[in-house]
Amino acid sequence: MFDRLASPTRFAVFAQRAQGWAWAGALALIAAGLYFALFASPPDYQQGEAVRIMYVHVPAAWIMSLTFAVVLFYSFRFLWKGNELDDLMAASAAEVGAAFNGLTLVLGMIWGKPTWGVWWTWDARLTSTLVLFLIFIGYLALRAFVDDPQRRGQWSAAVGILGAINVPIVYMSVRWWRTLHQVQSSPSTVDWKYVLSLRANAFAFLFIMIYFIRRRYEAACLERAAEHAAQDAALGGPDHG
Repeated sequence: MFDRLASPTRFAVFAQRAQGWAWAGALALIAAGLYFALFASPPDYQQGEAVRIMYVHVPAAWIMSLTFAVVLFYSFRFLWKGNELDDLMAASAAEVGAAFNGLTLVLGMIWGKPTWGVWWTWDARLTSTLVLFLIFIGYLALRAFVDDPQRRGQWSAAVGILGAINVPIVYMSVRWWRTLHQVQSSPSTVDWKYVLSLRANAFAFLFIMIYFIRRRYEAACLERAAEHAAQDAALGGPDHG
């Protein structure tokens, strides 16, 4: 049953059916998150108004990690079953995850300038996040240069699994090494207004992530169908006659 529910096609159908209320929910949550971030939550006693970048930076990082978990799952599933739809789903999630990864880095740099006085430092958290980004840029480049679908899927799955394994390293880097980046907080250690805004934006980003993965998966399926049609045409028709 779980295997059927995990099917990329079922995911795409579910996401399509939920598209309307998902967008409505995302807009409502973004509005609520912006209200709490800009008006209801207080400035930080150390960072001042610069702390408000947290309300988009942290949710972007959370959704980045979740998206790469999707890559990990469908990469393993492709290696197990050899179904190219799993490969396309993993690749679609990788593109969206790379976008959230890049957004996380940019927002972190914007936050770092007023907080640390520099745009970039080779802090363990920043460096490991950059390495994660470069791995998935390499993942996408690999897919662009390998023509054989089976080989492309296998190599991509290996890189996707390697990249996803780096996510726990990113998370734990602030505990394993001395770093400028603060250790993770919990809802019990921060003001409830911070928690509300962070969670509202996190769910808004989650809906956006699902939408983008679905659209990219649909586009990938059309591209793959076009590849099959071109191969059949080159061989003289679908029956290769």
